[in-house]
Amino acid sequence: MEKDPLHIKYPELQTSEEVNRAVERKERQSRLRNASASQAGEKVPNEPGERIEAYMDRLEKIFLNPDERKRERNLEMFRGKIYDAIIIKRDNFPESYFELQKRIARERGQAVDEIPENVRGQMIDVAIEDQKVSLDAWMDYLTEEDVAYPPWFKFYVWNQVIKLSQFDKELGKFKSRTESTVARFPDINRAALAKILDIYEKVKTDNKNLKDPEIRENFTKRFPNLYAEFIAGSLASKIENKEEIQGQWIKYEANNPTDADKLWQSIEGKTGGAGWCIEGKATAHSYNKQGDFYVYYTNDESGAPTQPRLAIQMTGNQIGQIRGLLPHQDVEPMFQEVLDKKLQKFGVEADSYRKKSEDMKMVTALYKKRENDEPFTKDDLVILYEINGIIEGFGYEKDPRIVELRKNRNLDEDMLIIFECTKEQIAYVPNQINEKTCAYVGQLEPGIFQKLPENLEHVYTSFPDKKIHRENIEIGGKSADQLISELEAAGIKISDYAKLMLRNREFVPGKKPEEATLIRLTVADLGFKSIATTDQIYERAQILGLELCPADTGPNYRLKYKNQPLNEWIHMGMKQITGSGGSPSVFSLGRNDGGLWLSDDWAEPRNEWVPRYSFVFRLRKSES
Repeated sequence: MEKDPLHIKYPELQTSEEVNRAVERKERQSRLRNASASQAGEKVPNEPGERIEAYMDRLEKIFLNPDERKRERNLEMFRGKIYDAIIIKRDNFPESYFELQKRIARERGQAVDEIPENVRGQMIDVAIEDQKVSLDAWMDYLTEEDVAYPPWFKFYVWNQVIKLSQFDKELGKFKSRTESTVARFPDINRAALAKILDIYEKVKTDNKNLKDPEIRENFTKRFPNLYAEFIAGSLASKIENKEEIQGQWIKYEANNPTDADKLWQSIEGKTGGAGWCIEGKATAHSYNKQGDFYVYYTNDESGAPTQPRLAIQMTGNQIGQIRGLLPHQDVEPMFQEVLDKKLQKFGVEADSYRKKSEDMKMVTALYKKRENDEPFTKDDLVILYEINGIIEGFGYEKDPRIVELRKNRNLDEDMLIIFECTKEQIAYVPNQINEKTCAYVGQLEPGIFQKLPENLEHVYTSFPDKKIHRENIEIGGKSADQLISELEAAGIKISDYAKLMLRNREFVPGKKPEEATLIRLTVADLGFKSIATTDQIYERAQILGLELCPADTGPNYRLKYKNQPLNEWIHMGMKQITGSGGSPSVFSLGRNDGGLWLSDDWAEPRNEWVPRYSFVFRLRKSES
């Protein structure tokens, strides 16, 4: 690992409990590795940099694992513990928070003397959820593989932002967090972080650069001061000739330090509140090592292309990301056509981005309709509520226009248009289900799937985001070799461990073709509000009238499920097969920038799964 300056910034870190545990773990593993050779284990030198490096190695293996699914699983395992340690406790909510809410209500013309206990509880729930969402954003961002910061810097940033409240624009600084702070955690400003990294990169472990007074002053500044200073500067920066569309694409060659410098210099201080991370020199050079970089600059008043508006970052021959200047780095609608023309010059690697472009055009069209007071049609509502697929954008977060468009709409009336039915044809509890039912929106109860009509298309635990997917596929009649051959012919990638599962004697496909009805739902749909084990999930599915899928269901479902959304992963509820490292595993189906995958995932009986994970089970036929 590259040496870092953490032991200078955190002289107390080397003696902390977490570092001591990491050092002891490394030494213990070394002893075990060398035991068979009758050699002494390696001892970590009692030197600050070496001890902290052992700690960073441990954090990397947990939170920056190169295997995306293992990294995500590790993060989910720790997420609850992180919440417990950092999120405000219910008992710590200050009375001043509720006084503020009463004052806000009075300013809106509402007479509020006292807030009822149940309403106070709802306010607390909302505030806690807001804190979790803002903390999740940092966790997800700093554990992303393509975020071009060194691990030590990610650790440093995390340990700083969890101590801060929101940025005060008027005062130009952050307030510190206490155990009774109700506010969200700071927003992510990628440009500001990249500039802070530039300052710290100038300092290496030999401290030679600390002799420079200016570098020493910047390096010893507290993170909150630097972050506030750069955020204030970013918010103050303006986009020149904002309405200009005409401009030019400029390519910066990969592995070219000169081009990396030109890229950084052309971007610095010009992205407004969007804050591209390549406004930092070190980050620009890091991305330059990954692949080519394309930037679209609009013309300034003299006609020269100088204002960056779009960026395409390549990772090898694949598009890594596309960014614009809207909040969360979404692409401005006025530049959609410019981007589309550029994407035409790329091959299949741009397919997922072309889909995002089409999605953004649809959202823009809906936005214009609302501005013109035009009523939404059924097709419009199907798009808005993402009935047939998730709306994907170019930014780091979901397009805020979707929430804005849904706001203040009458959900009950919109459902009637989408489902093309009357109020009486929507069932909310099982005893309301009859032969005329067009949709079910309610909790899942034992035997619910046997009560629902076979042709019922619309089943939700909560509309519109909790849809239960049901479909029929043909399984059986194909050997493992046949399945592998068909998957490869379809261009579907098979992970090495999934191939081992297919070759395992425990993989027994059905001898004859048969139709199976599959039900796809999340752990939350099954009724679990927090983590559930594999055994608990399987048991609950059986209670609801489902059963485990035969072994060959996963490969057959993979062959049929071609329109899977990007970055979705689903797991087969099946009897485990020995897979990765000898562990009990199940098939998983996913799609990333590399295409469709048949993969595997560990599913030991006591393995824990968070509520958003999806499983597929087979519908148990009615005994009647």
